[in-house]
Amino acid sequence: MMKITIGSDHRGIELKEKIKASFKDFVWMDAGANGADRTDYPIYAKRVVDSLLNKQADYGILICGSGIGMSIAANRYPKIYAALCWNESVAKVAKSDDGANVLILPADYVSIDDALKIVKAWMDAEFKGGRYQDRLELIDV
Repeated sequence: MMKITIGSDHRGIELKEKIKASFKDFVWMDAGANGADRTDYPIYAKRVVDSLLNKQADYGILICGSGIGMSIAANRYPKIYAALCWNESVAKVAKSDDGANVLILPADYVSIDDALKIVKAWMDAEFKGGRYQDRLELIDV
């Protein structure tokens, strides 16, 4: 069964919980946050990234208000390809063509229904490999 680590700052908690409840076919590892008090997104980005780099999870999902902060924080690590996605088409291409192993969602800019469609499109997509893998290897030098 696919293992996914999911994390959010305070602005993404509601969406994080909806995603976990909507996709029962995955093993969810929750990296926090767990309360409405203001918190800092880099904490949760690091937790999710660490779970991937330590092979505790297959993929990661991160959520903050705009998605930009989580994207910046997650993409600082080698072998992490975090993609900020705002619709299904972008999510599909992010994984199939760009090998995104972390999905970033902007909680303030997508509805819960749209976010669930984005997650499904991303999870259903398969990385093409080949020349696309070659491009990832150019990043990880």
